[in-house]
Amino acid sequence: MTDFRVIYARYRRNALRLLALILFIPLAACTILPESPILQAYLLPAQPGMASGNGQMFNQSLRVVQPTTNQFLNSSRIAVQPQGAEITSFSGSRWSEPVPTLVRNRLIQEFRTDGRFSAVSSDEDNLQADIELNGDLASFQGVYNGEVGEVVIRFDARLVNTADRRVITSRSFDVRQPIDGRSMDKVVQAFGLASDKLAAQMLTWTFQQRAESPLR
Repeated sequence: MTDFRVIYARYRRNALRLLALILFIPLAACTILPESPILQAYLLPAQPGMASGNGQMFNQSLRVVQPTTNQFLNSSRIAVQPQGAEITSFSGSRWSEPVPTLVRNRLIQEFRTDGRFSAVSSDEDNLQADIELNGDLASFQGVYNGEVGEVVIRFDARLVNTADRRVITSRSFDVRQPIDGRSMDKVVQAFGLASDKLAAQMLTWTFQQRAESPLR
């Protein structure tokens, strides 16, 4: 009888220890595993007063359409090519909106600030427009060659007569902006400066084409 009680006591102690160990493992895992990084969302910065607003006025309305792009860029990821043809995204960071929306809104901002079109709308507004600006966004990423990085934006733009959907003219834009530093803030700043350059070049090109075009 004594032996049975001793065996039972030992069995009970071992069972309690096993139960305590089972309950402890999830708690230990919670403290040992690293926490997920905080996801930072960034607005696309823009320098104020980029558009001049000088030159010939056009009694026409412009619609700016969200550009088409590849599956990887059609998201809010901040894309980067760390080496060669490999493309990925900066960890723990994203844009406040999908990339095509960011680019479209930056162009709309530039044309509205300039003020030479009678009205400027987006494809989401569903408003009548005389001219449409659309295109294909081929690149919108940071590209690194060793320690040297730059932002690359490639945009194949088209001006379209909305009355008959005729392409008035087209042009490819290739903008590059050095990344002056290693921090994410410096990367985002370079994206903003590159987008400013793209918007300014596209503004100049659009009004040059409108001045030369028979569509008035």
